[in-house]
Amino acid sequence: MQGIRLGIMMLLGIRGVGHYARNCIIRPKRRDAAYLQTQLLIVQKEEAGIQLQAEEYVLMAVAAYLDEIEEVNANCILMANLQQASSSGTQTDSTPVYDTDGSGEVYVYSRGAVY
Repeated sequence: MQGIRLGIMMLLGIRGVGHYARNCIIRPKRRDAAYLQTQLLIVQKEEAGIQLQAEEYVLMAVAAYLDEIEEVNANCILMANLQQASSSGTQTDSTPVYDTDGSGEVYVYSRGAVY
């Protein structure tokens, strides 16, 4: 899995509760037709009970790993957006900040605490 770096979201104590920093260096996914065809053939071989070669196991692991990285990246982006919204000058005390889909809200107070 050389060349793939895990996206990391860290909670830092320097700015108080609720401060998030992100370090999401992520290799872009390859989802072209050849890649998807290879993945399909590997899964079909596995379901048929045919023993896979080491390279095929690595390809399956990398695909699963990239899916996990995409989820971590989405979470990093959400937290960065929430942090940016909560630290912008337009926010007042106890103003709700909403998720990107509007399904949830958190309240940001003047000391930077997020509830």
